[in-house]
Amino acid sequence: MKIVILGSGNVAFHLAKALHQNQIPVAQVFGRNEEALAQISGLFNIPFSTENIGDADLYLIAVNDDSISDISTKITKKDCIVAHTSGSLPIDVLTGSYRKASFYPLQTFSKSKSLNYSEIPFFVECENADDQKTLENLAHKISEKVMSSDFEKRKYIHLTAVFSCNFVNHLFARAREISDAQNIPFDYFLPLIEETTSKIRELEPKAAQTGPAVRNDTRILEIHESLITNPEQLQIYRTMNASIKKMYEL
Repeated sequence: MKIVILGSGNVAFHLAKALHQNQIPVAQVFGRNEEALAQISGLFNIPFSTENIGDADLYLIAVNDDSISDISTKITKKDCIVAHTSGSLPIDVLTGSYRKASFYPLQTFSKSKSLNYSEIPFFVECENADDQKTLENLAHKISEKVMSSDFEKRKYIHLTAVFSCNFVNHLFARAREISDAQNIPFDYFLPLIEETTSKIRELEPKAAQTGPAVRNDTRILEIHESLITNPEQLQIYRTMNASIKKMYEL
């Protein structure tokens, strides 16, 4: 099966790397960013183009959500599968006469961070059973965790991912603002962060909650609020504590 990847960002990079590591050839990587495409090409021995989309049996669209529909119109071949990698869009966002699909890896991707691809859940949706089997077989060559999922389920998977990854990472960034402002090395907090994330492998998140809000320690909450001078940090602090209190009915 000839595969073409459309895109040159984080997801495209890691798809190319995952396929390369599992000895699955990619015929081409296509996009607009020549420098990023050249990096993917050089690392994983994949031809690249900024002008013409090559012939393929499977096109994997790994671009930002706003660009998926537009780039899908550039694929004119009919007898092929076109799959986007978005968690938040249905397959009918793809506009063409080809067979439509979704090939969604549930992970946060950064080019500079290596990943164990075998642990990444892949969610596959296709228009027919044969294509479903084809893409699930492809995903199984990369990962041990492959599931079918229609858009109705996938959009909630993506929403949960935003809460559990993007929001949490934003809190890390806000926490670092505070530690940097006080010249406290953020490295001090890494064991705490690692324990927090590892603990939920054994405990339900609700049961793992600690801190002054779950104890309803009003004195500590007031002291903390008096220390925060950044209005956005203060709003986050109050919103998070209010949510914790409500969950535990304090």
